[in-house]
Amino acid sequence: MALTDDIHLLSQLPLFKDMSEDQLRLIAFGADRRMIAAGQMLFRQGAPAESAYVVLSGSLALSTTSSDGMQRADAVAGPGTLISELALVTLVERKFTAIAREDTSIIRITRALFHRLLEEYPDAARLIENRIRDNLAELAAKAASQFHRFS
Repeated sequence: MALTDDIHLLSQLPLFKDMSEDQLRLIAFGADRRMIAAGQMLFRQGAPAESAYVVLSGSLALSTTSSDGMQRADAVAGPGTLISELALVTLVERKFTAIAREDTSIIRITRALFHRLLEEYPDAARLIENRIRDNLAELAAKAASQFHRFS
Protein backbone atom coordinates (compact mmCIF):
# COMPACT_ATOMS: atom_id res chain seq x y z
CA MET A 1 0.00 0.00 0.00
CA ALA A 2 1.17 3.49 -0.76
CA LEU A 3 1.05 6.45 1.57
CA THR A 4 -2.01 7.75 -0.29
CA ASP A 5 -3.80 4.43 0.35
CA ASP A 6 -3.04 4.72 4.08
CA ILE A 7 -4.34 8.31 4.10
CA HIS A 8 -7.54 7.19 2.40
CA LEU A 9 -8.02 4.35 4.88
CA LEU A 10 -7.43 6.65 7.86
CA SER A 11 -9.98 9.11 6.49
CA GLN A 12 -12.61 6.36 6.65
CA LEU A 13 -12.09 5.71 10.37
CA PRO A 14 -14.49 7.51 12.74
CA LEU A 15 -11.60 8.93 14.83
CA PHE A 16 -9.95 10.58 11.81
CA LYS A 17 -13.04 11.41 9.76
CA ASP A 18 -13.14 15.04 8.59
CA MET A 19 -9.43 15.62 9.20
CA SER A 20 -7.44 17.33 6.48
CA GLU A 21 -5.14 15.47 4.11
CA ASP A 22 -2.11 17.11 5.78
CA GLN A 23 -3.23 15.89 9.20
CA LEU A 24 -3.81 12.38 7.89
CA ARG A 25 -0.46 12.46 6.05
CA LEU A 26 1.32 13.20 9.35
CA ILE A 27 -0.28 10.10 10.92
CA ALA A 28 0.23 7.86 7.88
CA PHE A 29 3.85 8.92 7.40
CA GLY A 30 4.72 8.60 11.10
CA ALA A 31 2.97 5.29 11.70
CA ASP A 32 4.85 1.98 11.66
CA ARG A 33 3.84 -0.72 9.20
CA ARG A 34 4.07 -4.27 10.46
CA MET A 35 3.27 -7.74 9.24
CA ILE A 36 1.96 -10.13 11.88
CA ALA A 37 2.26 -13.83 10.96
CA ALA A 38 -0.72 -16.13 11.41
CA GLY A 39 -0.90 -17.25 15.04
CA GLN A 40 1.40 -14.48 16.29
CA MET A 41 0.24 -12.37 19.24
CA LEU A 42 0.12 -8.62 18.66
CA PHE A 43 -0.50 -7.83 22.34
CA ARG A 44 -1.77 -9.45 25.53
CA GLN A 45 -4.67 -8.47 27.77
CA GLY A 46 -3.44 -6.41 30.74
CA ALA A 47 -0.28 -5.12 29.04
CA PRO A 48 0.28 -1.34 29.01
CA ALA A 49 -1.18 0.17 25.84
CA GLU A 50 1.00 2.84 24.24
CA SER A 51 -0.38 2.67 20.71
CA ALA A 52 -3.41 1.91 18.57
CA TYR A 53 -3.48 -0.30 15.49
CA VAL A 54 -5.27 -0.19 12.16
CA VAL A 55 -5.78 -3.49 10.36
CA LEU A 56 -4.83 -3.07 6.70
CA SER A 57 -5.31 -6.67 5.57
CA GLY A 58 -5.93 -9.99 7.25
CA SER A 59 -7.61 -10.21 10.64
CA LEU A 60 -7.01 -10.35 14.38
CA ALA A 61 -8.88 -12.53 16.86
CA LEU A 62 -9.71 -10.48 19.96
CA SER A 63 -10.23 -12.46 23.16
CA THR A 64 -10.43 -11.91 26.89
CA THR A 65 -9.45 -14.12 29.80
CA SER A 66 -11.76 -14.07 32.81
CA SER A 67 -10.60 -14.07 36.43
CA ASP A 68 -11.12 -17.86 36.54
CA GLY A 69 -8.73 -18.32 33.59
CA MET A 70 -11.37 -19.05 30.96
CA GLN A 71 -10.57 -17.53 27.57
CA ARG A 72 -13.47 -16.13 25.56
CA ALA A 73 -13.39 -15.16 21.89
CA ASP A 74 -14.96 -11.72 21.74
CA ALA A 75 -14.57 -10.41 18.20
CA VAL A 76 -12.60 -10.36 14.98
CA ALA A 77 -10.95 -7.16 13.73
CA GLY A 78 -10.72 -7.07 9.96
CA PRO A 79 -9.43 -4.56 7.40
CA GLY A 80 -10.27 -0.97 8.23
CA THR A 81 -10.63 -1.57 11.97
CA LEU A 82 -8.97 0.72 14.53
CA ILE A 83 -8.25 -1.06 17.81
CA SER A 84 -7.15 0.37 21.15
CA GLU A 85 -7.85 3.98 20.20
CA LEU A 86 -8.08 5.04 23.86
CA ALA A 87 -4.33 4.32 24.11
CA LEU A 88 -3.77 7.34 21.84
CA VAL A 89 -5.11 9.65 24.51
CA THR A 90 -3.99 8.18 27.83
CA LEU A 91 -2.13 5.31 29.46
CA VAL A 92 -4.44 2.30 29.72
CA GLU A 93 -4.10 -1.47 29.88
CA ARG A 94 -5.05 -3.67 26.95
CA LYS A 95 -8.59 -4.93 27.51
CA PHE A 96 -8.13 -8.00 25.32
CA THR A 97 -5.52 -10.18 23.62
CA ALA A 98 -5.05 -9.80 19.85
CA ILE A 99 -3.73 -12.72 17.78
CA ALA A 100 -3.41 -12.81 13.99
CA ARG A 101 -5.86 -15.29 12.46
CA GLU A 102 -3.90 -15.17 9.21
CA ASP A 103 -0.94 -13.16 7.95
CA THR A 104 -2.08 -9.65 8.85
CA SER A 105 -0.77 -6.23 7.86
CA ILE A 106 -1.23 -3.42 10.37
CA ILE A 107 -0.13 0.12 11.00
CA ARG A 108 0.82 1.12 14.53
CA ILE A 109 0.01 4.66 15.67
CA THR A 110 1.85 5.66 18.82
CA ARG A 111 0.51 7.99 21.49
CA ALA A 112 3.48 10.31 20.87
CA LEU A 113 2.57 10.57 17.17
CA PHE A 114 -1.08 11.26 18.00
CA HIS A 115 -0.09 13.95 20.51
CA ARG A 116 2.15 15.50 17.84
CA LEU A 117 -0.89 15.70 15.55
CA LEU A 118 -2.86 17.48 18.28
CA GLU A 119 0.00 19.91 18.99
CA GLU A 120 0.67 20.76 15.35
CA TYR A 121 -2.99 21.00 14.37
CA PRO A 122 -5.14 22.59 17.12
CA ASP A 123 -8.22 22.23 14.91
CA ALA A 124 -7.69 18.45 14.96
CA ALA A 125 -7.56 18.61 18.75
CA ARG A 126 -10.89 20.45 18.80
CA LEU A 127 -12.38 17.88 16.43
CA ILE A 128 -11.25 15.02 18.70
CA GLU A 129 -12.50 16.86 21.80
CA ASN A 130 -15.93 17.29 20.19
CA ARG A 131 -16.03 13.61 19.19
CA ILE A 132 -15.18 12.53 22.74
CA ARG A 133 -17.84 14.87 24.14
CA ASP A 134 -20.45 13.53 21.68
CA ASN A 135 -19.52 9.92 22.47
CA LEU A 136 -19.82 10.55 26.21
CA ALA A 137 -23.20 12.25 25.76
CA GLU A 138 -24.43 9.31 23.68
CA LEU A 139 -23.16 6.84 26.29
CA ALA A 140 -24.87 8.81 29.09
CA ALA A 141 -28.14 8.90 27.14
CA LYS A 142 -28.01 5.13 26.57
CA ALA A 143 -27.29 4.54 30.27
CA ALA A 144 -30.13 6.86 31.29
CA SER A 145 -32.54 5.02 28.98
CA GLN A 146 -31.75 1.80 30.84
CA PHE A 147 -31.98 3.30 34.33
CA HIS A 148 -35.55 2.03 34.81
CA ARG A 149 -34.26 -1.55 34.67
CA PHE A 150 -32.22 -1.01 37.85
CA SER A 151 -34.73 0.96 39.94
